[in-house]
Amino acid sequence: MANRTVKDAKSIRGTNPQYLVEKIIRSRIYDCKYWKEECFALTAELLVDKAMELRYVGGVHGGFIYPTPFLCLVLKMLQIQPEKDIVVEFIKNEEFKYVRALGAFYMRLTGTSVDCYKYLEPLYNDNRKLRRQNRQGQFEIVHMDEFIDELLREERLCDVILPRIQKRHILEENNELEPKVSALDDDLDEDMPSDDEIIDTEAKENKREKERRDKDRRRDRSRDRDRRDKDRKRERSRSRDRDRRREREKEREREKEREKEREKEREREREKERDRLREREREREKDRRERDRHEGDRRRGGRY
Repeated sequence: MANRTVKDAKSIRGTNPQYLVEKIIRSRIYDCKYWKEECFALTAELLVDKAMELRYVGGVHGGFIYPTPFLCLVLKMLQIQPEKDIVVEFIKNEEFKYVRALGAFYMRLTGTSVDCYKYLEPLYNDNRKLRRQNRQGQFEIVHMDEFIDELLREERLCDVILPRIQKRHILEENNELEPKVSALDDDLDEDMPSDDEIIDTEAKENKREKERRDKDRRRDRSRDRDRRDKDRKRERSRSRDRDRRREREKEREREKEREKEREKEREREREKERDRLREREREREKDRRERDRHEGDRRRGGRY
């Protein structure tokens, strides 16, 4: 009984108002603690107090689809269907921004296309910050005018599919809505210069543009000269480096040649030394044979 729509409720777009919220989300709302403890037996008068306690907007979050208090109160409003005047007072409430957001959301779900544009478009001038809980359970900052723009343009918001509404230009063509007037138009009209001022401004702008082009050309020429000078310096530096490398290569070649000559000289010295050693060895061998011969002669002479 507590979850049924009131008996005298009017159908919205040909269906039970609560059916504007998908069945799985409705079931999660009926089972959540906030709905059972805070939304039980709420009336339109008591609903205002609960709306003033809201601290953020949002749909459902988490893997088990936990509904936010904001979404629970939206479903409660669909269930009890408060009078239109009460909803309009919610929207016009300037002190409690979440009350205004709740009324705007309910108006977008249940109101006609004309009512949606009529009551929600003035809220574009409200740029207060709202906290919104996303699907991951994290909080993010949006502004009231962003929230209203999403209500009028998006197909789904706070995990609720928004009913389709007619385009604004069609309602204007049918004379159901006045052309949209931005709050910035008056400021633009006041700041609009006269024709003489426009001409003077254009002349000054052309002069500044010419001076800017001349300055850019001078700067480009200066940059080109600097670039050419740098290129020439770089080329000279490269040429010097190449000359140094060639000179080092030649010096290494000369050093190799000198080292070869020194090695040949050392080899000749070693060969001469070996010749001298062989000569000494021959002399010693000759002396040894000579001594052996004299020793043999002496022994033979002593025997006879």
